Amino acid sequence: MQAGEASADTEAGWEATLKLAFTASPSRTTLSHRQHSGPLRVQKALYPEGERICHAVIVHPPGGIAGGDRLHIDVKVGPNAHALITTPGATKWYKANGRSSTQEVHVDVGTGAVLEWLPQETIVFNQADTFNKTRIGLADGALYLGWEVLCLGRTASGESFDAGRHRQRFTLHQGGHLLWNEQGSLAGGSAALASHAGFAGATVCATLIAAGRPVAQTLLDEARAAIAERADISRLAVTRLPNLLAARYLGNSSEDAKQALTALWAVLRPALAGHAAVAPRLWST
Repeated sequence: MQAGEASADTEAGWEATLKLAFTASPSRTTLSHRQHSGPLRVQKALYPEGERICHAVIVHPPGGIAGGDRLHIDVKVGPNAHALITTPGATKWYKANGRSSTQEVHVDVGTGAVLEWLPQETIVFNQADTFNKTRIGLADGALYLGWEVLCLGRTASGESFDAGRHRQRFTLHQGGHLLWNEQGSLAGGSAALASHAGFAGATVCATLIAAGRPVAQTLLDEARAAIAERADISRLAVTRLPNLLAARYLGNSSEDAKQALTALWAVLRPALAGHAAVAPRLWST
């Protein structure tokens, strides 16, 4: 490749694709298909809690999503398989420099299967221009248990989200029926970030969704009890819809958010997926 061609590719941004498929046998979930192009990959399947549940860590070697980048992730979990997907560190959306960036995640979970989508936090830098799209499709009896922790600006470095925008779209269907549909656009420095009807000055929001299997009233009560002691430091709420539980956090600490969601996950996972919560080891590194 000539120097001029490399410069043009860099100016256009990275185009990266990752396709994963998980398949179940009677006693094991296997990462049966792994295909990537560009800087997005899973290095190996991990089994820290036995062969029934396959853990995978999605690695993005550049370390962040720059203006012009396009990331595409496609995950298929076959019938009765159980996969847990996480990331080694925070996802960082860098300053746009005049170009928007996009991440698209498409997930299909087969009959009786489980997908746990548990990435570490997402940090949107000041002046970023981002679009994060997620589409989840569940078969009958499938379970999706996932979260997102969104941080606006690098507050630890004294940076606030004063300019730019973060767009988000999340849809979840089961058997052709829409269970959850959410979309929004946050403009840096906008009145919505300061308004009590919006973010009320908070810099971190987080959402946990457990969908696809019935949530009993007793489980809702247990989930609320798990976060009750944290209500003095943040805005926390848990609600139930048919075949879906949603939890929300609004505050100023990604660590508080992750601890709250992890406490909920520790309650929900055994009840809905039948396995005790075993945190991936890299969360502690």
